[in-house]
Amino acid sequence: MRILYIYCHPLADSFHAAIRVEALAALKRAGHEVDLLDLYAENFDPVLSADGRRHYHDTKRNRAGLEAHVARLQASEAIIFQFPTWCFGLPAMLKGWFDRVLMPGVSIDLSEPGSVKTLLGNIKKIAGISTYGRPRWMALYMGDPSRIMVTRYMKRLTGGTARTQYHALYHMNVATNAQRRAFISRVGEAMVRF
Repeated sequence: MRILYIYCHPLADSFHAAIRVEALAALKRAGHEVDLLDLYAENFDPVLSADGRRHYHDTKRNRAGLEAHVARLQASEAIIFQFPTWCFGLPAMLKGWFDRVLMPGVSIDLSEPGSVKTLLGNIKKIAGISTYGRPRWMALYMGDPSRIMVTRYMKRLTGGTARTQYHALYHMNVATNAQRRAFISRVGEAMVRF
C-alpha cells in the first residue's frame, strides 16, 4: 500500500522521533511503500497568505506552490498523521497543512455549493499517532479536536469509506519510561497490521 506519512515535530531527538523510527520500520516490515512528509524538515509554510485565501476557491490557481504536496496526497492509498497534541489541538504546522492542502479541487468539489462532493476516495485507510500532555478525561472534556480531525474530518473527505485508527499516549508528561516504551511497541504492532 502507498502510504503518505505526515510527521510533525520540530525536534530530531524527541520522543516522537523514537515513535517515528518504530512506526516506519514496522510499515517497511509489512511491505508498504511509505512517502515520509516531515513538515519541519521540508520547511513547509503553514501560513495561508492573503493571496492564497483570495484564490482558495479558484481551482485553476489555488495549488500554486503546493503542487508537490497535492501530488503526494493524490498518489496515496493511505495516510498516517504523527504529531503531538498541543493546546488540545493540532500543532500550527499541521493545521496549516490541513488549511492549505485540503482545498477545493483537491479534497472537495464545490462546483455545486449546495451539494459538496468529496474527492479523496483514493485514501482507504487513515491513522493518527499522537501524544497529549494531559489525561484522557481532560482531552475528552475539551472535545479531543486532534482525534476528531483524523478520525472524522479526514474520513469525511474520503466519502466516509476509509477505515480509521487512532493511537494516543495521554498524560505523557508523567508517563514512566516503561509506559513510553509500551506505547512505542503498541504503535509498532499497529503499523505492522496496518
